[in-house]
Amino acid sequence: MMQGTSILREWAVREVVSDRKLRMALGILAFVLATSFGAYVAIPMPGTAVPLTLQPLFIILAGAVLGPWGGAGAMASYLALGLTGAPVFSFGGAGLPWLLGPTGGYLVAAPAAAFLVGYLVRGDAGRVRKGMALSVGILTLYLGGVSQLLLLTGENLSTVLAVGVLPFLLGDLIKVFLALLLLERLQSTSLGRF
Repeated sequence: MMQGTSILREWAVREVVSDRKLRMALGILAFVLATSFGAYVAIPMPGTAVPLTLQPLFIILAGAVLGPWGGAGAMASYLALGLTGAPVFSFGGAGLPWLLGPTGGYLVAAPAAAFLVGYLVRGDAGRVRKGMALSVGILTLYLGGVSQLLLLTGENLSTVLAVGVLPFLLGDLIKVFLALLLLERLQSTSLGRF
C-alpha cells in the first residue's frame, strides 16, 4: 500500500510541461485567474470603502512562486485585464475608474509587491526570510493603498491608516502565514520550480 501511495504522489507532482517559458506563461495565467477569483471573495468592512479580499494572498504568492519578473508580469496582466473591462476587481469592478477609486492604490501596487516578494525570496531563503519577504509584499500593497487614499480623501495619515490598514492587519497576517505554508509545500515538490 505504501509503495502505491508513493508512486501516486510522485506521479501527481511530476513535471507536466518541460518547456520553462511555457511553464512560466501557465503560471502567470494561473495567478491572474487566482487573483481574479480572489477579488470575488470580497467582504465589506465597516467604516471603509476598501473590502477584505483574498487578492493579497495571490499577489504575494505570485512573486514567491514565479519570481520577481514572473510575479510582476502576472499582476500587470491582471491589471491590464481589469482595465480592458473584464470584471476582475472586487465586487466585479473593472476599468480605469476602479483604479482611480479607493481600492486603486492597492491594485496599482500589486506588480511592485509581487516583484519585491520574488526578489527577496530568491535562492535558498529560510522560513524567516520568506515570511519577511511576504510581509514586505503586504506592506507594499498598504503603501500604494494608503497613498491613494490620502490623495482621494484629503484626510490626515492617522485617519487613512485607521481605514486603509488597521482593519486588514489580522487578515493579512493570516494570509502571510498561509502563503508561507503553501510556498514551503510547493517548494518541496517539483511544482515549486518555475
